[in-house]
Amino acid sequence: MILNIWKWSRTSLLSGVTLTLVLGISVDLGQPARAHSHGGETHAHTRESHSHAVEHSVTDALQREIAFYQNRIQANPTDGLDRASLATLYLQLASSTGNTHWYHEAEETARQSLTNLPFNNPEAQLALAKVAQAEHQFTEALQFAEEVLQENPINQQALSIVVTSKLAQGQLAQAQPVADQLVEQAPTLVSYTLRALVLVAQGEDQAALQDFQQALALEQPDQLSQSAWARTLLGRYYARRGQLPLAKQYYQEALHLQPQSSFAQVKLAELETRQGNYGTAETLYQQLLQHPEASHGLDHAALQGLAQLKVLEGKLTEAKQLWDEAEHEFRDHQDLDHFGHRRDLAKLLLARGHQADLPEALTLMQTEASLRRDPETLKTLAWVLSRLNRYREAQSVLQDAIALGIQDASLFYRASLVEAALGNKAQAKIYSQKALAIDPNFDTRTRALLALGG
Repeated sequence: MILNIWKWSRTSLLSGVTLTLVLGISVDLGQPARAHSHGGETHAHTRESHSHAVEHSVTDALQREIAFYQNRIQANPTDGLDRASLATLYLQLASSTGNTHWYHEAEETARQSLTNLPFNNPEAQLALAKVAQAEHQFTEALQFAEEVLQENPINQQALSIVVTSKLAQGQLAQAQPVADQLVEQAPTLVSYTLRALVLVAQGEDQAALQDFQQALALEQPDQLSQSAWARTLLGRYYARRGQLPLAKQYYQEALHLQPQSSFAQVKLAELETRQGNYGTAETLYQQLLQHPEASHGLDHAALQGLAQLKVLEGKLTEAKQLWDEAEHEFRDHQDLDHFGHRRDLAKLLLARGHQADLPEALTLMQTEASLRRDPETLKTLAWVLSRLNRYREAQSVLQDAIALGIQDASLFYRASLVEAALGNKAQAKIYSQKALAIDPNFDTRTRALLALGG
């Protein structure tokens, strides 16, 4: 159903939780930001209908807010609260632009805020927690969030950080009660969606679907970004179960709500590729590359998606050029060891198929798996181990992923390949049948995409 929310044209600038998804993509989930009153002057943020105007409007508004607080801090360098507010704005700018420089600015500013005001300063602590999450330092993120919860056990942002950090670490039994608490305390689109993610990770698909649906039932006019995010996740839920028309519907709704949602655009491009609509997929990827200010740091995903398309079309020379370009994007990135790039680079190296790349891919994934133990990370680590013919180790890693409970056809398919390589034909057949039971459309093209990192 196309909801009336698409008719709403005004929204507040978003602030709040930065969620590091299992995709490794940071998505702004927050609630509408308060209007800042500066000496009696109230600043309202408006959203224009045209997507590029929206991006510039949001960024310009943030820059004005940042300049305001920078001037206040210059006048009063020992203040702590203004620095905490400035750190929050830097985080919003990082989320809006995909430029990781602003995470560094946020961290430095928040730490100075805590130096100036070491007590009763939850905004600075939460800013540091969000930076740690973005860097996949989930233990550190939890420490900051738990410090806030010691003072205020019902702080919603801190609870959300606990849920998403535990989810990334594969500590689902610990994430579940916190997600339940968040829903009971604040039954909103964001809280229901977060709990849905926890339920999906545990294989509780029907309960997860109910939470997704309840989340959409609670959306508000000023939640276009969150509504698009929730729809993209629901679309991904259906795509992973072979319900491709439903998945496409939700991706398209997400893009209608938020035309600059790079997350939704990448997922729709992946779906079009899977359905054999290569021209449509290429257009979607090219749009991200043509408008880098809207890509939110996902240029590498677009380049890798294009490389996959070229392989499927038999254009291997063009695919190599695209993979090389994507690799250059990673190598040129000063924060390669932060912000979730390790797994993405490892997938690129594996998909490209050069034997000489495997030792680096293994190092990248071993490091990443030491920080997060979600199914996607474990599955990628097992992929590297398999390519190195270390099948026993791959088997153990995949068993850990399967034990989490997630219903993921690609996970079971990869497990079937490992079992077959070990000569366990009966177990390989069980896993293969399980993959098809989860996703009846897990066909030859889908398996080819899996081999290319899709």
